Amino acid sequence: MEDNVLFAFGLTLFAGLSTGIGSALAFFTKRTNKIFLSVSLGFSAGVMIYVSFVEIFSEAKRILTEAHGEKLGYWFTALAFFGGILIIAIIDRLVPSFENPHEVRTVEDINKPVTEDKKLMRMGLFSALAIAIHNFPEGIATFSAGLIDPTIAIPIAVAIAIHNIPEGIAVSVPIYYATGDRKKAFLLSFLSGLAEPVGALVGYVILRPFLNETVLGILFASVAGIMVFISLDELLPTAKEYGKHHSAIYGLIAGMTVMAVSLLLFV
Repeated sequence: MEDNVLFAFGLTLFAGLSTGIGSALAFFTKRTNKIFLSVSLGFSAGVMIYVSFVEIFSEAKRILTEAHGEKLGYWFTALAFFGGILIIAIIDRLVPSFENPHEVRTVEDINKPVTEDKKLMRMGLFSALAIAIHNFPEGIATFSAGLIDPTIAIPIAVAIAIHNIPEGIAVSVPIYYATGDRKKAFLLSFLSGLAEPVGALVGYVILRPFLNETVLGILFASVAGIMVFISLDELLPTAKEYGKHHSAIYGLIAGMTVMAVSLLLFV
């Protein structure tokens, strides 16, 4: 597992910095491809839900039942899974809803008149902070997947990277039309994504001295819970906001199918 640390960190860095892609799209494209974003976000949700239940939860259960027996091990797995959901749900509740970082924004919004609006600037800054807070546990999730198995870590990193693109737009658009400064808007959007590799690094440094079979199993089960919550609470609702309901669901099924096939290829 130690051999995978640099690889896992590199994947986490890639996933986090994709907020910059969303910001760049806001500034350099003329129209929002809503169907593409809808299908892509649904696809990401499919990848994350499938891999969470089929691979990560199963791996956590295997580790914990080997260490503590069938019944107690399963209890630990289930509690850690819902514990992960509780952690990300608490983080979500701490972010004020009127500054929700997952509010749908489009490239067209960048063409609105620039106004020296402190409220808009505040919303953009809070969005950046909120996304940074959300990205922290996502960074631990991506990093942990890299430690488990590179074959499941790569699609998870891609899924989270796609998930971060609309977040980049959500940060850069209000900051831009509050200040008229593209560089500032891009930089703050880009920096909010750095919370993901920071989350991975902090999580690894804190947990490394205590890493044993039990801690590893609990971590994996928690990661599965975090990714399922992100998919159901953020990815799918945003996918439906960008496009039609069926586009998001078709993307979801496609993501599950691709993940299943890719895992079968490595059996």
